[in-house]
Amino acid sequence: MAKKDRTPRTAEEKDREKWMARFQVRLAMQPGVDREVVLRAVKEVTVHCADTGTHPRTAFGDPDDHAVQVAARLVPADRAARQRRRDAALDAVDSALEKTRDITGL
Repeated sequence: MAKKDRTPRTAEEKDREKWMARFQVRLAMQPGVDREVVLRAVKEVTVHCADTGTHPRTAFGDPDDHAVQVAARLVPADRAARQRRRDAALDAVDSALEKTRDITGL
């Protein structure tokens, strides 16, 4: 069994990890974003920060805002639009099912 790494992490390392985690989640939530886009974006951020020695927040700002910008840059507009339409249709079906459950008491 492998031993856990017990090297204490600095507050900056923890903050960097939190920023990256938030960025990945918010990016994955954007319409049309797939695994390839997330991996590419994470690599871009990681390489930039390693090369410059900067914190992702310093280099890219808020992780939520950066996720929106990256999705707009990396996801073709037609794919994002298609995903938005699909999501809207699913939301409408879910809403109708909820109303049906409320009426029937199921």
